[in-house]
Amino acid sequence: MKVTSKELVLIGLFIAIGVILTRFASLRIPLGGIEGIRIGVGPLSIILAGILFGPFYGSFTGAMVDIIGYILSPIGPYMPHFTLTSALYGLIPGIMSFSIISQYHDVKNLPKFLIWGTIAMTQILVGFILTPIFLHFIFNIPWKLLIIPRLISTPIQVLLFGFILQLLYKAPSFSSLFFSTHQSR
Repeated sequence: MKVTSKELVLIGLFIAIGVILTRFASLRIPLGGIEGIRIGVGPLSIILAGILFGPFYGSFTGAMVDIIGYILSPIGPYMPHFTLTSALYGLIPGIMSFSIISQYHDVKNLPKFLIWGTIAMTQILVGFILTPIFLHFIFNIPWKLLIIPRLISTPIQVLLFGFILQLLYKAPSFSSLFFSTHQSR
């Protein structure tokens, strides 16, 4: 799997944007003395990396966003569990993108439910299920404190990410980048 210098620069750009949006431009809600909920668009750059460059580079982008973000702005001790969740934000859309979405050769033919389904599945698996499990077992935070706020934040993030991705898919530069990266793989 050969990566071009243009793709490498874009992956680095997605990492930088992800760190800034996740660590510095997100609403953080503390629960039990730790950051229990983070609401923002930080995962969107990781999701885009997965969609554009596949599951490997998407998960690499997610892991780097978490590791570099922790180095620049540590919040408590380093927890590799959350590096895994960050990597999954790139892995799941990457798998969906390269197995299903890339079969469509024109953005106009791309069914909207694929975009929304990819975002919803990623947010539900990672943000609604896996992250609360880690927070509960690592920090012993009660389930009610973890699940109830996510019942509000998860649909908001699904709608926000889905809307932004739909706008991006309509942009000629994004659609040409999407299909050029998928044809080269």
